[in-house]
Amino acid sequence: MTESAVASPTPSASTEAPMLNVTGISKRFGGLTAVADFSVKLAPNEIIGVIGPNGAGKTTVFNLLTGVYTIDSGSILLNGISITGQSPDRVTACGIARTFQNIRLFREMTVLENVKVGFESRRSANLLSTLVRHSSFRSEERDIETKALELLALFGLDAVADDISRNLPYGQQRKLEIARALASSPRVLLLDEPAAGMNESESEALRELLTNVRQRFNLSMLVIEHDMPFVMGLVQRLIVLDHGTIIAQGTPKEVRENPAVIEAYLGKEDA
Repeated sequence: MTESAVASPTPSASTEAPMLNVTGISKRFGGLTAVADFSVKLAPNEIIGVIGPNGAGKTTVFNLLTGVYTIDSGSILLNGISITGQSPDRVTACGIARTFQNIRLFREMTVLENVKVGFESRRSANLLSTLVRHSSFRSEERDIETKALELLALFGLDAVADDISRNLPYGQQRKLEIARALASSPRVLLLDEPAAGMNESESEALRELLTNVRQRFNLSMLVIEHDMPFVMGLVQRLIVLDHGTIIAQGTPKEVRENPAVIEAYLGKEDA
């Protein structure tokens, strides 16, 4: 986690090998089809938004991509390697991290401790070194703390590093969850409504921060969001879900003017 990552130009999904290649994934719960034949190719350093009405299947897609739910059909490739059917911890180790619609912090731990937890999947010290607190373990601990503080500084949270996380304002808790996700050194970051509960100025600041994060760490991102001005100004492409099915995709301008999207949000008669 250093500043050595060089910002790359806005990618073209049609010319670059995808970092994440999802083909035809589907999920049924009993007689209900939650997601049907969802596909996406996410290029290196690209941000794609996933939007749609409540209950459209957006979070279910994230749960399928991260191994929380098993897929009924389809495949998931990360940087050309199949992660289909992998457990959530293996998916994280392979390079996908996520945040949640409902914030999931370790509420009784400090802000710094929360971020340090994010580094656990990248630890190199073995169990014996940890138990006897060998010099290699202590060295790694110092390195993790340094990197965690750097992440907190990036998100403007270094001044509250020793505060208990549950005491943070809502917007800072959102930022802390993103910082913790970045600690696992992901290649792909999945953000589930990162701007939820934020006012206009907070959303604008978060959008600028995520743009900087993408460039600094050379990340690809999928972002679920209901705040349309926020997501329209952040992403290169949009996917629109309705009843578990993709009904439109394209640039923000193309999606904004798509009659199927207007109908999904407003209803046929109003549209």
